[in-house]
Amino acid sequence: MRLIVGISGASGVVMGYALLKAFREAGVETHLVVTEAAEKTLACETSLRAEDLKGLADAFYDPRDMAARIASGSFASDGMIVIPCSMKTLAGIVSGYADNLMLRAADVCLKEGRKLVLVPRETPLSLVHLRNLKAAAEVGCAIVPPMLTFYGGADTVGKQIDHIIGKIFLQFGLAYKNSTSWNGV
Repeated sequence: MRLIVGISGASGVVMGYALLKAFREAGVETHLVVTEAAEKTLACETSLRAEDLKGLADAFYDPRDMAARIASGSFASDGMIVIPCSMKTLAGIVSGYADNLMLRAADVCLKEGRKLVLVPRETPLSLVHLRNLKAAAEVGCAIVPPMLTFYGGADTVGKQIDHIIGKIFLQFGLAYKNSTSWNGV
């Protein structure tokens, strides 16, 4: 499987790092684009460096490189995940305003009918955010917000992130070894 991973500047960039690690362990080929805002958020929220993200991907692209392979529909992929997805990135996706490589890669996934998973990270959500999320769902995006869960012993931030990664894996028909499924009562 070949997937594009976009990491935008919303809080929670560490989720993108964890997803890249999980994909690497699962043998998924990843093509990564990280916005400048994401690199700043990474520095503010973690001790990780951009090189730590890049080192987990099979290929890395500069977000300004509109001639990169992932900017073309002829680049075959199984889809894309934007994690976290800032409200600015969401607005660009739903309006077709592809002024950077992440937005162009998302636009390509939509026009080619490929899976596009958005992990929106904002709270509270304004009416504008909600309208944009609705518009994204209407054009075929899967919306996987990083919602807290408490079943299966998800009692740490790491386990909460594992839960979200498990939900993302399911979007592509994959099983994530660290996720816990609801088994009923």
